[in-house]
Amino acid sequence: MNQERVYQVLLGPHISEKSTIVAEDGNQVVFRVARNATKPEVKAAVEQLFEVNVRDVRVTNVKGKRKGFGRIRGRRSDWKKAYVALEEGQELDFFEGAE
Repeated sequence: MNQERVYQVLLGPHISEKSTIVAEDGNQVVFRVARNATKPEVKAAVEQLFEVNVRDVRVTNVKGKRKGFGRIRGRRSDWKKAYVALEEGQELDFFEGAE
């Protein structure tokens, strides 16, 4: 995979209560990824960017919520997230210098 596609696949980490629990219990990291990203692309991107070994990738499509603004009805965009399971002994920490 070329370097340009690596930066297009991963959009950023998805930090939420559920992703924090998954990270602590299952040695997994959750990323927001491009809508057209595949599991092999996500695996290759994480391994290249963060220099870790990936054991498994699970991908889910998240439907956008319907929202109302007064009389106007709108809808947020759909998006995709990937649960990336790391090999034993591997670690990926986004908050290591945040103190």
